[in-house]
Amino acid sequence: MSNCAHCPPDDSCSPAPVPHVAVIGSGAAAMAAALKAVERGARVTLIERGTLGGTCVNIGCVPSKIMIQAAHIAHLRRQSPFDDGIQAAPPAILRGPLLALQQARVDLLRQAKYQNVLDAQPAITVVHGEARFQGARHLAVRLADGGQQVVAFDRCMIATGASAAVPPIPGLAHTPYWTSTEALVSDAIPRRLAVIGSSVVAVELAQAFARLGAKVTILARNTLLFREDPAIGEALTAALRAEGIEVLEHTQAREVAHMDGEFVLASNRGKLRADRLLLAIGRAPNTRSLHLEAADVALDPQGAIEVDAGMRTSAPTIYAAGDCTNQPQFVYVAAAAGSRAAINMTGGDATLDLSATPAVVFTDPQVATVGLSERQAHAAGIATDSRTLTLDNVPRALANFDARGFIKLVVQQGSGRLLGVQAVAAQAGELIQTAALAIRAGMTAQDLADQLFPYLTMVEGLKLAAQTFSKDVSQLSCCAA
Repeated sequence: MSNCAHCPPDDSCSPAPVPHVAVIGSGAAAMAAALKAVERGARVTLIERGTLGGTCVNIGCVPSKIMIQAAHIAHLRRQSPFDDGIQAAPPAILRGPLLALQQARVDLLRQAKYQNVLDAQPAITVVHGEARFQGARHLAVRLADGGQQVVAFDRCMIATGASAAVPPIPGLAHTPYWTSTEALVSDAIPRRLAVIGSSVVAVELAQAFARLGAKVTILARNTLLFREDPAIGEALTAALRAEGIEVLEHTQAREVAHMDGEFVLASNRGKLRADRLLLAIGRAPNTRSLHLEAADVALDPQGAIEVDAGMRTSAPTIYAAGDCTNQPQFVYVAAAAGSRAAINMTGGDATLDLSATPAVVFTDPQVATVGLSERQAHAAGIATDSRTLTLDNVPRALANFDARGFIKLVVQQGSGRLLGVQAVAAQAGELIQTAALAIRAGMTAQDLADQLFPYLTMVEGLKLAAQTFSKDVSQLSCCAA
């Protein structure tokens, strides 16, 4: 008997061979790819050279957000808008117990979301070791427990992530500087902390350490978050300075020394002394040890793997996803990219649309963006109109006694189609996904203004901002349509 409808009568057909997919890494992109590939019938070998789980759960998103939340609570106990009725008291910061709490939650999530998931997948074989390419279909793995293993594959996905970049400042290499990795597991809060950097990690950790008791100085080569709309950096700088954080704009360290337990930084603004130094200038892709030239995988000038919308590299059998590529370095982008790469490695055709990718900076107030800023739209040749709503027009902000920040909408001139949203607000991260959905749906500012939003929520600020294109919202009553 024929085994399928496409076989001739009285003939048998063999099942299609099960493809073998090798995945290098075990973070968000790697796990998404491995699980999706197995779901689509593949056999997977997952190769990890370090700790299972990658950056986010171990040394990135999870521990940093726990530390930031602890610092936020410490800040509110010390000072809040309600101090007239709720007596404030300076908290005692016990770094040891806080760190133990943080690491216990990291361990729990790594076990639950990575180890347990892999243990339940017999089609995934985990190999602990460091992989290097030997051509376009083979990997040589130096095993963690000694020896070497060669892994042959039909398709391979690289998901090796990124590491903190270290600037070539004279003297720096000979000092005990911190990157975010060391800062997050520090067992004490330094009395004085200098932070070199001006982007996400720099501002998040600077504020967290300041709220936990450190005297913090940020050395920003440009301005804070300078790649965003200038109003974002201005608002965040004002908020940080109001908390006692020293923000030195257009400041560059020219030399670093460490003497008698103290850092001495020479800069164009004079000398700065600190007990600890945190480097937070960005992250560099982990690609140097992969021997990618053996597989003809192309890199961009920053060492990131170049991929197309389907996560294909320049080598037909090799794909890549996550922070080691030229895509945005967000864990949710990595996971989505890994899943789509697996579909393509197993015969499908999936792409990743990054045109409305939301981003959040977890400072207080938070910064959240999606779509195009005015500058980006103009660079693309799109004429724009925009409105900026200050938060003293948002009832939720007034009820919270915290009107720091704004919501800005950028629309296409003429059509009114929403192109981008930038927000600085206490819960900006909770409203930005609504803006992302509106952009993806092709909504206009008027479409957004006509929607029903629950009263006394921060996301209602999107509706109010949209209404400013056609009316003066200061003249509306509460909940006015």
